[in-house]
Parts: sequence; C-alpha cells; structure tokens
Amino acid sequence: MKKVLAFDIGGTNTRLALVNENFEIEKELKYPTVRGSIEDFLGNIKKIIKDLDVDLSEVSAIGAGVPGVVNRETGFIYTLPNVHIENVALGEFLMKEFNLPLYIRNDAEVACLAEAVLGKGKNFDRVFFITISTGLGGALCVDKLNQDYITEIGHTHFNYHGEYYEYEYLASGDGLVHLCKLHGLEIKSAKELFDLIRAKDEKALYIYKEWLTILTDFITMVQNSYEPDIITVTGGVMKEKAIFFEDLCELNPYSNLTECHFSEGAGLMGAAVLAFQHI
Repeated sequence: MKKVLAFDIGGTNTRLALVNENFEIEKELKYPTVRGSIEDFLGNIKKIIKDLDVDLSEVSAIGAGVPGVVNRETGFIYTLPNVHIENVALGEFLMKEFNLPLYIRNDAEVACLAEAVLGKGKNFDRVFFITISTGLGGALCVDKLNQDYITEIGHTHFNYHGEYYEYEYLASGDGLVHLCKLHGLEIKSAKELFDLIRAKDEKALYIYKEWLTILTDFITMVQNSYEPDIITVTGGVMKEKAIFFEDLCELNPYSNLTECHFSEGAGLMGAAVLAFQHI
C-alpha cells in the first residue's frame, strides 16, 4: 500500500502524519512551529520526521500546506509571514536529507483539495473553499484539481461607504475589530462582538448586519467570478456559526454555502491528497 508524509505547517503548530492511499492516518505528531530562523525551522522539520519514526522506504513523497507563497515546482518557499522567515529551500532540503520529493501548496489550496476530493465537495465539479479566520482566504478546485489563478482573494479591494478597503480588512476575524472601530465601537477581538450580539447590543447588531453585507458582497464576487457548484466555509470565526451562518446562507440562497467537512484536519488531508495526485 502506498504511503506519503503530510505536513500542515502553520504559524503556531506544525503537524506531520503518515497517510496511506485509503487516506487513513497511521501516525501523527504535532510540534510548535519554530519561527524567526530558517536554520532552526528546517531543523525542526527534520526532527519531526525523525520523531515520527516511520520506515521511509515505504514513503513515496511528502505533501505540504504552508501559510505563504511557494514555488510549486521546486518546493521553494518565498515567504512565511506568520513564521517570520523567507526564501526557504524546503524542497531541496527534504530531497537532500530524506531523498523524498516535496509537493507543496498554500494552506488554503490544500484545504480546498481536501474538501474537493474527500469532503463536502466530493460530489461536485467546481468547489470553492473560504476560510474566515484571522485573515480571509480562498481557493478553487475544478475536477478535483487546484486551480493556480486564485491568489490572495481576501486582498481584493471593494468600496465601503466611499472608501476602498480589502475584504480581509473588514470581513475577517481581525477585520471585525476594524469594522467595529469604523463605527465607534472599540473591541479587542471578534468574540467580544459576538458576545455583544448575544446581549442584543444595538450598535453591535447594526455592525453585524454590515458585516453580513460585506461577506455577501465577497461571496457574490466569488460566485460571479468562479461559478462554483458549492462553497465550503471554515475558519476560527465559524466557532460563532450558531449566530451568523444561517443568516449568511439566507442572504446567499444560490451559492450553496456549507460548513467544511474538515476543520483542523483539512491541512493534513489536503497535503496527503496533493502528494498522492503526483505519485
């Protein structure tokens, strides 16, 4: 049975799993991501592979999702903003140390791949993935394959009350803090706003409706630009889905919005799918 190593490299934690061709996780480890030093970062990657303690002769390739910009052909990472490093030759390093090829994508892309192949999108041709977390991101899969022309969609500009902003700046988790400030409400986190919404605070309810309108504009742009059959949604803000997700679906009746099948596991499974697609 073919097997791959799947990396989910995040700004906080790095997860590694041995995954077989039935997409079953046989072994898994999670270590804190080492930040600020390329040498230490690569050393941590090497350590976690060794600590997983698997027979690498049974492993065909490594798949990875990372929160940054990558060269998909060489496995070179141009920048990892949340890890505070750039110009990381990860593909070259893994080939030298373990003689294994690396297949790598942005984290949103591999998460979309997990949903398209194994999750809520598996019965659809065109699957769009949206994450509403600290930032706002998205990716598209067509016929179970990543599409390369979707990049940093959360940074698309739009007009709000006569000024231009990026969607991420007002619609993400951190964006809710900015949106509240624009309307004279000082909060430190998105959770504070949702707590005020629960308490029926009048200003918070107004801002909530503004946020839903902005998200609806974003979803409409996605729908019109990429014509997905289904849009799967995840991210930290979905912890508050009991408050907003039904309202968001009602505002977007033709977009086939649904919560992702995978949550924290999307990165690992998507990285495994990516590797198996290439071997």
